[in-house]
Amino acid sequence: MLTDWSYALQDWPTYLSAAWLSLRLSLAAFALAFALGLLGALARRSRYAVLRAPAAVYVEVIRNTPVLLQMFVAYFALPSAGLRLSPVQAGVLALGVNVGAYLTEIFRAGIQAVPSGQREAARVLALSPARAFTHVVLPQALRNVYPAVVNQLVQIILGSSLLSAISVPELTGTSMVINSRTLLTVQVFGIAAVLYLVLTNLVVLVAGLIGRVAFKPPLPTTVRARPLDAVRRLLPARAVPTVPKEAA
Repeated sequence: MLTDWSYALQDWPTYLSAAWLSLRLSLAAFALAFALGLLGALARRSRYAVLRAPAAVYVEVIRNTPVLLQMFVAYFALPSAGLRLSPVQAGVLALGVNVGAYLTEIFRAGIQAVPSGQREAARVLALSPARAFTHVVLPQALRNVYPAVVNQLVQIILGSSLLSAISVPELTGTSMVINSRTLLTVQVFGIAAVLYLVLTNLVVLVAGLIGRVAFKPPLPTTVRARPLDAVRRLLPARAVPTVPKEAA
């Protein structure tokens, strides 16, 4: 038994290379998903139906179809439309588009959870809509949904195992190749499982440290008494215009 484990561990550099590829693909897909989720949330909250409708269709279609099918569409169907992607590009695109639909709803819920008094106070401070969203609404929305966003990153790392279906040599695909050569199924996939545990827990640890730094000082939990003061604390010093005392 120990001999089997030592034999399986001879491919340790190959496992590490595949795990590093899985992490890089996951981070690239998450960056795409984050951008799509934020844009989708803004579109779903838009006053214009021409923006709301496509965003709603995107969310419903992607969330109600299998991610593996979406990978096959990206890799096998898009070339017939003139867009030829490598397995890595197709995998990143499919994972990013898939998780982007979930992040759209997560960000939309986070934005809606920001008290309306914050927006009203931003208007009183004569902030433009873009500036109010960037400096007042978005920081609080991100704090509201940060754990859910980190969870989606973990789901991308785990979902990257499906990329083996389109011949991407990530951790699961590499483990299948090693298993076919060694026939040490328990050992090979046991090592892969440990590496997935290390990757996901490392990501959660780093995300927790980032959250502690990014969300200091703590954001206000209520704005009933002095909403203008709460908004001022969220803005950079140069971004706060002078307001008469009566307005506060």
